[in-house]
Amino acid sequence: MIETWRWFGPTDKVTLNDIRQTGASGIVTSLYHLEPGIVWKKEEISSRLVEIAESKSHLTNLSWQVVESLPVSEVIKTGAHPRDEHIKAWIESMENLSELGINVICYNFMPILDWTRTELAAPMPSGATAMYFDLLDFIAFDCFILERMDAQNDYEKQLVDKAKHRFEGFSKEKKLILSKNITAGLPGAGETLTFQEVKRRLDGYSGIDADKLRENFKYFLDAVVPTAEKLGVRLCCHPDDPPWPLLGLPRIMSTEEDYNWLVNVHPSKANGITFCTGSLGTSFENDLPGMVSRLGKHIHFFHLRNVTREQESIPTSFYEDEHLSGNSDMIEIISAIIREENRRKAEGREDWSIPMRPDHGQNILDDHGRNAMPGYPAIGRLKGLAELRGVFKALEHKMCTEE
Repeated sequence: MIETWRWFGPTDKVTLNDIRQTGASGIVTSLYHLEPGIVWKKEEISSRLVEIAESKSHLTNLSWQVVESLPVSEVIKTGAHPRDEHIKAWIESMENLSELGINVICYNFMPILDWTRTELAAPMPSGATAMYFDLLDFIAFDCFILERMDAQNDYEKQLVDKAKHRFEGFSKEKKLILSKNITAGLPGAGETLTFQEVKRRLDGYSGIDADKLRENFKYFLDAVVPTAEKLGVRLCCHPDDPPWPLLGLPRIMSTEEDYNWLVNVHPSKANGITFCTGSLGTSFENDLPGMVSRLGKHIHFFHLRNVTREQESIPTSFYEDEHLSGNSDMIEIISAIIREENRRKAEGREDWSIPMRPDHGQNILDDHGRNAMPGYPAIGRLKGLAELRGVFKALEHKMCTEE
């Protein structure tokens, strides 16, 4: 297992020097200042590589292991003009990354919003704070703040009535904060969505259902996978977060069935999966250890985190829990990962050691004053990494001694 750490570039409050001290060796980053749809020039990529290289010491060498993300633009997802130009730029960016030695590229195909939460620092009983998705708050935003047409038809009437009652008690400040949290866009990205921009983009998805979005996804894969295969690049699609439709938008990477479609539409080592236990674990229907076992040969990158669901239903409220707490059995998941790595090693695969990063984390201790990217604290993630590292070490030792 390659231990990696997400870094949002020079403005990240968690510095490369901090990351060196975690013991992680791989950096997961992107050119966040560049908008989707333009070419990542080699000069830009090299500049980021130099920044990481200059952090190296005789104790710990950090290297850029995974791109997260090379963003897929909205015109590619909707199939609008000029998607072919954007796909061409995406391929050129991939070629430039590969030429400079970066061959694992994470991306997603989520319409408009990346991961979505209603609170970015909800208080926990321990004194920590965590990201939280409150279903009633989200419905209140969708139906009574955004006022999306026909939004109320997407939810049970009982939930809409409760959300309306809650909305009537919202202060002006609460409405502003909730709107900002939901429309914040991708953390670290140069692109920040305004309330009006979200409304405009929703109009662009008019008439696009899950089948049409999947058709547009296949069009993208048809174009990029052959080049990735030639280059030896491993593309890995991140699941929807949360894994159900939002704002009337379709979601097509939420289940094991969705991922079976992905890997079968282009059977290639270049066409793979980012397995996020937090995103997939938000749905009670997903069997995460089983999915790792069944889809393992296609997984190129792991995000390990945990969530606690408040109901066994879809959709549901949930919060980001500690890495070894929550609804997902992290011990069984890691056992499945180790078995997959051992299988790859026996098969002679060069990529037998799979990059992993401790995803998200609760704010604890000095995190409360650091003001790092939401979900990406220094100490909270370090705690998660240490716990995950301990599980890996213990299970690897047990497996070795049982042979």
